[in-house]
Amino acid sequence: MTSVRKQLNYHFIFHAANSQSLLVERLSSYCVCSLSFQNLSMAPSKVVAEYAKSNRSMCKTCSEAIQSKTLRLGLVSRDMARRLDITKWHHLSCFPVSSSNSDPKSITGFSSLKSGDQEALTKLFAGQDKSEEAGEATEDIQNEKQDTEGSGSKKRKLSTSDVNINFSVSDVKSTYKDAALLPKWKAFQTVIFLERDDGLQDSSKIAAFDFDGCLAKTAVNITGPNAWSLMYPVIPDKLQSLYNDGYKLVIFTNESNIDRWKNQRQKAVDSKIGRLNQFIEKVKVPIQVFIACGTGKSAKAGTKEADPFRKPKPGMWQLMEKHFNSGITIDMDQSFYVGDAAGRETDHSDADIRFAEANGLKFYLPEEYFDA
Repeated sequence: MTSVRKQLNYHFIFHAANSQSLLVERLSSYCVCSLSFQNLSMAPSKVVAEYAKSNRSMCKTCSEAIQSKTLRLGLVSRDMARRLDITKWHHLSCFPVSSSNSDPKSITGFSSLKSGDQEALTKLFAGQDKSEEAGEATEDIQNEKQDTEGSGSKKRKLSTSDVNINFSVSDVKSTYKDAALLPKWKAFQTVIFLERDDGLQDSSKIAAFDFDGCLAKTAVNITGPNAWSLMYPVIPDKLQSLYNDGYKLVIFTNESNIDRWKNQRQKAVDSKIGRLNQFIEKVKVPIQVFIACGTGKSAKAGTKEADPFRKPKPGMWQLMEKHFNSGITIDMDQSFYVGDAAGRETDHSDADIRFAEANGLKFYLPEEYFDA
């Protein structure tokens, strides 16, 4: 009997040791795979050169607009987690050469440039025409790249600095500067907002959207309340479904023309609000709306700092969260933001994806969300 017990004990000890060894082996394999996946989350950068198609792209070094038809250089990184190409545009003189290690002739679009621009680009990469600003900007650009790489992680960082919003009901106006607002629309500082659409319910779940290029198809050179159409035919049904599931629908949109068009401000206000009113009527779902009217940082306009409510700054979201959601804590795991400005090569900016990241929101492209 004793011999049998000893054999059973030996068998148990051997089996336990073997199982522990197998467990360690599997955990080691899992760790290696996890590290490998993290290393592959962001593909190496490449450089593209082209002439700006409009005045809407912003230099990531100096934060000033890149004028239409002028040469711009882009650092393109592949976000493997989202399957997106993220492009950060720069003026020629602001481009961080040390971030790329590219042979000028291997740059995408180099052969299509004018001979003078090809020569300037060659000198820049040879280090003969590198400005002090470009050198100083390298660290900032590398930090931007790290932020983009981290954005693919399931755990998103919240904004490192909250916007100081001194909100008071007495500061809410029925006009925006010298422009009158339509009924139900109000203004606070540089934000115009829809006070409360009929049937709107505050919620812990927020489905947030950009407007132009996301929900509505518009053109920058055409104004008027009727100058829009639905971006996707499924939008009304999709929004209705979200509303039925208990989401509050919110639109966050930039419209700096309202501030910049000093002599035609009323026209700009009526055009933007008219489109939003018609959109809400079209989809037949109550929506909360915030319009950032301020401008970005611009030496030409004399603004040293970007408006805190203008995307990608987090101000509009924080205004909604702190003062226009009945004090309800927002469930960040269920809330999300959809926008078209994701820093891709054909995008005018990366304001939407950075807005989502600044506020710790999951981000979707319109074609992903509405065409899925």
